[in-house]
Amino acid sequence: MPNKITLKRELGLFHVTTIGVGLILGAGIYVLLGQATGYAGNSVWLSFLISAVVALFTGFSYAELSSMFPRDAAEYEYTENAFGKMLAFFVGYFVVLSAIISAATVAMGFAGYFGALFGLKNLVVISTIVIILFSFINFLSVKGASWTNIVFTGMEVLGLLIIIALGITRFGDVSYIDMPNGIAGVFKGAALVFFAFLGFESVVKLSEECTNPRKTIPRALILSILITTGLYVLVAVSAVSVLDWQTLGSSTAPLAEVAASVWGNNAFAVLSIIALFSTANTVLIGLLAGSRALYGIAGDYKLLKSFTSVHKKFRTPYIAILAVMIFSILFTFIKDIGFIAELTNFTLFITFAIINISVITLRFKMPKTKRTFRIPFNIKNVPVLAIIGLISCIFLLFQLTPVIIFGGLVLAFTGVIVYVATISFEYKDRFRT
Repeated sequence: MPNKITLKRELGLFHVTTIGVGLILGAGIYVLLGQATGYAGNSVWLSFLISAVVALFTGFSYAELSSMFPRDAAEYEYTENAFGKMLAFFVGYFVVLSAIISAATVAMGFAGYFGALFGLKNLVVISTIVIILFSFINFLSVKGASWTNIVFTGMEVLGLLIIIALGITRFGDVSYIDMPNGIAGVFKGAALVFFAFLGFESVVKLSEECTNPRKTIPRALILSILITTGLYVLVAVSAVSVLDWQTLGSSTAPLAEVAASVWGNNAFAVLSIIALFSTANTVLIGLLAGSRALYGIAGDYKLLKSFTSVHKKFRTPYIAILAVMIFSILFTFIKDIGFIAELTNFTLFITFAIINISVITLRFKMPKTKRTFRIPFNIKNVPVLAIIGLISCIFLLFQLTPVIIFGGLVLAFTGVIVYVATISFEYKDRFRT
């Protein structure tokens, strides 16, 4: 029997950390800062900080679990070991779905910027071309996708540094604890901008392409969150220092408008171009993460087995990449980035709550399994940070609007249908044999 073709291990700490930063520094900060400022006022930096803390607590849980199970299946495998296949399937389903929908939505965001700059109106065609292009890059080489991500991340960081530079001379001009909607507005802003941290969890899906995953993944994950948190807080403070929160809160291109208020319309064009790189990078990484998650999960189900196929020459999961590409294109008809960001957050809060419970459960269920990283601060082997992460995820979940929660439940019901179809195929196949 010929040896099974495996993914190529070629990513080190630098590559994975940069991918992690690129995953997080996506369209969120460029698009959602305005809406979040409308909720939190000058205290929007605090909304980012709260979201970062929640992400970091859950990030510690991911770090420990990834050191135990260094495979691309990630959340699916963690949940399966803690609670069994049924719950694991739903977690994996949410992870893949959130990657697909967010990639599609941000592709539409890219198309909007691109169309505005070059006078084009067919946004669906533009977004489709972008999705196909980056799916092709993912197909050719994970390292090629990594270096593309590095270049685009550099552009994203440049844009954020410009905003920080514009506001640094005005630090202290406003009260940064001004909360026009009270602390409730700050928490509502935190529930929204959590989308801006979307992606840190996808670092673990590169485990099978890392040279030393048990050490590299936990380090890259935590470094990614810390680096992006610093940038987000400084950008938020700078933005409200330059523009009043009311103007910022009503803007659909907040960072470009901040630059334009200081340097004029040319600066608006420059920041808009940088925003193109930012949104493009989010599409690229979303497609990468979604295809690797699908590849990791599919191995346990005969109906999904074809998604585990690896190309002989490029050693990438080409059928999973193709499937994620097709479904992302179908979702490009959803244009409300704010709505889809919160819908994505719904799936993330549920997933992260389960991940935090899983790491606690596995401390007692599999105490002897090797862990090259352990969450600090424990009471009788119970990780305190995981408990805080669980509580904070549930708290932010209930900051979402009823419409978003209803939409999330609809997605969950769709997952039930997919699960029943998959399991029915399993039993039918066993009956035949």
